[in-house]
Amino acid sequence: MTAPYVPQMALYRQWLKETRGLSLGSFEEMRQWSVTDIDGFWQSIWDYFDIQSPTPHRAVLASRKMPGAIWFPGASLNYARQVLRHVDAAHAAGQPAIVASGEDGILTETSWPELRRKVAALALHLKRNGIKSGDRVAAYLPNIPEAIIALLATASIGAIWSVCAPDMAAPAVIDRFKQIEPKVLIACDAVTYAGKRHDRRGVIDELRRSLPTVAHVILHSDAATASEPRLSDILSATGGEIDAFEPDWLPFDHPLWIVYSSGTTGLPKPIVHGHGGIIVVALPLMTLHNDIGCSYQDNSFGERFHWYSSTGWIMWNCQANGLLNGTTCCIFDGSPGGTKDKPDWTTLWRFVADAKATFFGAGAAFFANCTKAGIDLAAVGDLARLRALGSTGSPLSADTQAWFNERFAALAKSNGSAAQADIWWANISGGTDFAGAFIGGNRELPQTPGSMQCRLLGCAVEAFNEQGRAVIDEVGELVCTEPLPSMPLRFWNDPGDARYRSSYFETYPDNFDGSGRGPVWRHGDWLRINPDGSCVIYGRSDATINRHGLRMGTSELYSAIEALPEVLDSLVVDLEYLGRDSYMPLFVVLRDGVALDAAMKAKINKAVEAGLSRRFLPNDIFAVAEIPRTLSGKKQELPIKKLLLGHPLEKVINKDAMANPGSLDWYLEFARNYLSKTAGAA
Repeated sequence: MTAPYVPQMALYRQWLKETRGLSLGSFEEMRQWSVTDIDGFWQSIWDYFDIQSPTPHRAVLASRKMPGAIWFPGASLNYARQVLRHVDAAHAAGQPAIVASGEDGILTETSWPELRRKVAALALHLKRNGIKSGDRVAAYLPNIPEAIIALLATASIGAIWSVCAPDMAAPAVIDRFKQIEPKVLIACDAVTYAGKRHDRRGVIDELRRSLPTVAHVILHSDAATASEPRLSDILSATGGEIDAFEPDWLPFDHPLWIVYSSGTTGLPKPIVHGHGGIIVVALPLMTLHNDIGCSYQDNSFGERFHWYSSTGWIMWNCQANGLLNGTTCCIFDGSPGGTKDKPDWTTLWRFVADAKATFFGAGAAFFANCTKAGIDLAAVGDLARLRALGSTGSPLSADTQAWFNERFAALAKSNGSAAQADIWWANISGGTDFAGAFIGGNRELPQTPGSMQCRLLGCAVEAFNEQGRAVIDEVGELVCTEPLPSMPLRFWNDPGDARYRSSYFETYPDNFDGSGRGPVWRHGDWLRINPDGSCVIYGRSDATINRHGLRMGTSELYSAIEALPEVLDSLVVDLEYLGRDSYMPLFVVLRDGVALDAAMKAKINKAVEAGLSRRFLPNDIFAVAEIPRTLSGKKQELPIKKLLLGHPLEKVINKDAMANPGSLDWYLEFARNYLSKTAGAA
């Protein structure tokens, strides 16, 4: 497939004109219609993508409020059924469902009929072992076809899926899974990353001891024999019952999966999303805004979609969402940058070439690392089919985007790709919280490096100033003022939705501005909406850690660090902001007589790795006399973060509300030195 073909947004706009009589002159006019005529817009998405239900819905949005919106009551569907409806047409067109590879470079393909058979085989195995609708299936798996198959099998019988990446240490996994009380654990006993084989049998043992509700374990293992059923044996089954299997019809708001997003306090938030909400939001995001078409349709024939992710990031779910519209998904398991001894930032580019991917997305940090390494795109293989790039996880700098634009333009002169002469970027910003994007791309709009092209259809997104008023061309809090179908159904085990409400709706509560419209969703990002409708995300507006798109609550880090007897107190901030590398300094108060030498730093890093993951190792560690705290004892993470971003002291902290205001002197001096050093390096 080569571009330019007709943009997906153009096809939808023409369909609106022909079927709805809507002549929308500009994209912003279309977006305004989508957030004011909410019923009309989401009904159009239902009809445009021919979403099927054996029972009609009684309304589109029966209750227009946040939280608690009620979408498409009466409708029945199933995420797995929506995927598997494409089997016959895609296979007849010669398109595979999944193309996969790992660090060994060996490419494998899963056909659409094979996908259907394996999903059915695992679904029936789960049912035979007593798993029913509403039960939780927990997985500890890497980014391999079997993980997607297990998601679909779980969803097909109405059970609820939840996955953690195998680079996460046992305590972090247990903190997530113990909240949801799974009945099944599907786990790998080893994983390969950065050239090393990592044994995970000890983690499985810890999970089994800590999760008493698990009644059935399935191993993903290369071992010739195993004490538990092997996933490969289950998936190899055939027979008439498997051939006849069909996913169950489920209510629109039936839980699909539980994902985790961390705040600054307490355990990770177990966020429940529904089958219907994910389907209805994923289709326009993936197809209209990311311009990723169905692989067997003429206009996008041969489309192949790759977004590099681990299973611990919401982009893994979004990668799987590509199957909802019949798109071939390309997945890579392993390190994107080679090994520690032999860094290689061409690894993913070689996979993109070998897999013949047409769309390639990754975290912004990946593209930044490629520029620093000065990779040679001409040496990675044939990239001629690649027509679009995607970025998320943190802001993509203008310099990084321009660097790639220049090199793809040079490639285009040799390979004849019209698309690469001015390569299109689908830079998106959203979150685990609603498994979607608020801001993203539109292939029909102009693009400026360093910014995102538009707010998405259906997303009533604004930047609020300190008075809670929408502003243009100013940095403000990213808010969403109208409900979206994929906003959480609830948090798991959250009586009265207390934690859910406090996470998103307490900053702008009911009738905060006198409009009577109810609470407004506060997302936790700094946003500027430009006069032309393009947007810039500046990073997190709260204290949550964001390491290349993976969010972690500071409380989880403190639990790991402060378990060390030498550490009395600690504070961490993440200075990810507008395209800068994520810089995460850790400040520790040590016991008398303990020095912060190389051995102590190594011990702290080992505690972080053992309790969480290597992804969350601090960039630097500093010994301090005190951690700034409020009168109520809360650590002053956000004020210290703002100081290090250059905000004046009087704007970020009230000394009268502090228990130890004298502690600020050290941090002020540190901030001056840090800002001076970073300004000199810029």
